[in-house]
Amino acid sequence: MAGRSIVSADNHVFEPPDLWTARIESEYRDRAPRIESMEDGDWWVCDGVKGQTMALGSQVGVRFESPEKLTLSDRFENVRPGGYIPEEHVKDMESDGIDRSILYPTAGQALFRTVPDGRLLSAVFSTYNEWIAEFCKPFPGRLFGIGMINLDDVHEGVRELERCADLGLVGALIPVFPPEEMPYDSEEYDPFWAAAQDLEMPLSMHIGTNRRTGKEFSQLGGLRPAVLVNVDYYVRMSLAQMIFSGVFERYPKLHVGSVEMELSWVPHFLERMDYNHTQKPIQDYSYWRRFKNDLLPSDFFHRNVFLGFQEDGLGIRLRDIIGVDQLQWGSDYPHFESTFPRSRQILEDILAGCTDEEKAKITGGNAARVYRLG
Repeated sequence: MAGRSIVSADNHVFEPPDLWTARIESEYRDRAPRIESMEDGDWWVCDGVKGQTMALGSQVGVRFESPEKLTLSDRFENVRPGGYIPEEHVKDMESDGIDRSILYPTAGQALFRTVPDGRLLSAVFSTYNEWIAEFCKPFPGRLFGIGMINLDDVHEGVRELERCADLGLVGALIPVFPPEEMPYDSEEYDPFWAAAQDLEMPLSMHIGTNRRTGKEFSQLGGLRPAVLVNVDYYVRMSLAQMIFSGVFERYPKLHVGSVEMELSWVPHFLERMDYNHTQKPIQDYSYWRRFKNDLLPSDFFHRNVFLGFQEDGLGIRLRDIIGVDQLQWGSDYPHFESTFPRSRQILEDILAGCTDEEKAKITGGNAARVYRLG
């Protein structure tokens, strides 16, 4: 990757302890996310419910040197400063050979699945969005923030998306799996899809952001092996709901991404969508449709969906089926599974069989195009 500009399309911050307690409006302050010290380490707690541990910010790189030392518990004092100090974040980018970073939350992501109160969640997200815009401000052209959107109230979500755009954020995070009573094939979401298209704000569905989907995603339930190895189920369901209900036919310039759920599931998913679209009778079912100009579900996937990955070598070998123009690499800094501080070498190994043009797209060109980074 020598001489090539690299964009990590999936970096993270690790929110500072007083982000919400110092900034959120007073009516929510007692319930807002905060770090509490417990016997098994420090935890993010919101409205009395445990969310993330400190381990996601304190053990980056440990897997390369001493994997036996990895743990799920830690203290905030050990969190890497680059998680919450922009100058330190950029220093770590430089040491890892990363030129630009798209930034996601850490503690914030768990709130999608641990905070049922929609009003509280919206206030928490609004406060975060202001903070991440400030975090990026000292380094324009290098740090780019993704806002968080609560879609419990779609029209409220539209207003917050507009505010995110005004704050200079480059995209927005929505649940990877919405509440079962309001799936993404519901036309109630249309004002939000329309706003995202008009604002040119890509929408991300990041691993771990299920909206209240049961005990398996409460607290650390999302780290159970059976959940982790099948986590692409949730994004497949959401994307299929969007595609088959015609979201991308109605909003052809909307971009929606699967982030940190790797790539290898995509070829089978595309085949299954097209097969069912072409081989099933549709006349008796209102939820089946034929698309204009004989387009297939896979056509919308290739046009409107982007895919964030980290180390999926098998997915790269299947890139011609998946679509090279959709692939966006990310390091996942500062989480314990991150490629930091060996990102360049890992990229060299994974992309060894790619052409120079493919490497340029995957390591930065695709992200720069989708997020309009210039």
